[in-house]
Amino acid sequence: MKIIFAGTPEFAVPTLQMLLSSKQYRPCAVYTQPDRPAGRGRKLKPSPVKELAVKSGVPVLQPASLKSQQEQRKLAELCPDLLVVAAYGLILPQAVLDIPRLGCINVHASLLPRWRGAAPVQRALLAGDRQTGITIMKMVYKLDAGAMLHKEVCPIEPSETASELLDKLARLGATGLARVLPSIEAGTAVAEPQDESQVTYAKKLDKSEALLDWRQSAVELARKVRGLNAWPVAQTLYQGKILRIWQAEALEACVDVSPGTILPVRNKHLDVAAGNGVLRLLEVQLPGGRRMTAQAFLNAHQTGGIQLG
Repeated sequence: MKIIFAGTPEFAVPTLQMLLSSKQYRPCAVYTQPDRPAGRGRKLKPSPVKELAVKSGVPVLQPASLKSQQEQRKLAELCPDLLVVAAYGLILPQAVLDIPRLGCINVHASLLPRWRGAAPVQRALLAGDRQTGITIMKMVYKLDAGAMLHKEVCPIEPSETASELLDKLARLGATGLARVLPSIEAGTAVAEPQDESQVTYAKKLDKSEALLDWRQSAVELARKVRGLNAWPVAQTLYQGKILRIWQAEALEACVDVSPGTILPVRNKHLDVAAGNGVLRLLEVQLPGGRRMTAQAFLNAHQTGGIQLG
């Protein structure tokens, strides 16, 4: 079976690595997004997928779009049986979806039809979901709406961050794809339509979501801290400065102060009153500084009675 792989970020790397390690399913070409400026020098940096493909000696194509007939002809000339997509980041026109003999499939980081869209892992955490997983689906010209071929389910741990969960799901995506490819090749894979009545959408994250609203419950705030780690990272204002909150946990407690008030220090804990309960800050960061434990922050800063905004 002649496979082309399309992916860009770190999430797609385990899936590509699985294909590269398989003699039967080794891709004949890899599509990834164009190199982007990165770092202080703004030098062009290849995607993680490109780095692995180049290292493995697989031809790499990096069109800015697949909408042109010229790019579509290039893809068609490769005569793929199957196009495997994992977080590619570009829209595939219907003309592209029609090229592979066996169609196009996508490795999606949610249990569809829940959380179609750009940020399924983060939205699952923000919503307090207790489980998530990977769905291998057929691709159609509608956002994450294709029939489902295979699912892998995993629990969401109580303290798990979005970055940690993404890493776990990236590995699970490779596992799920390896399990379903033989049946796709044999033509025996069963495609299950999605239940449209159960659809939810995971809209793209925005920096404006990072600011914590201390009127929310501690449980909601803790979810936000986990869901926005490692981008854009939850934040609040500490004496006029942005304080980024990398890790926190919710505590059940009744306090008679306004939400956002830092409570008196007990046992070297950095606790903040929420609309309901208390949010214990575990790891924070001030502008220009490194991430630090709450204890290190308390050793260097005044906190008693200060209002976070």
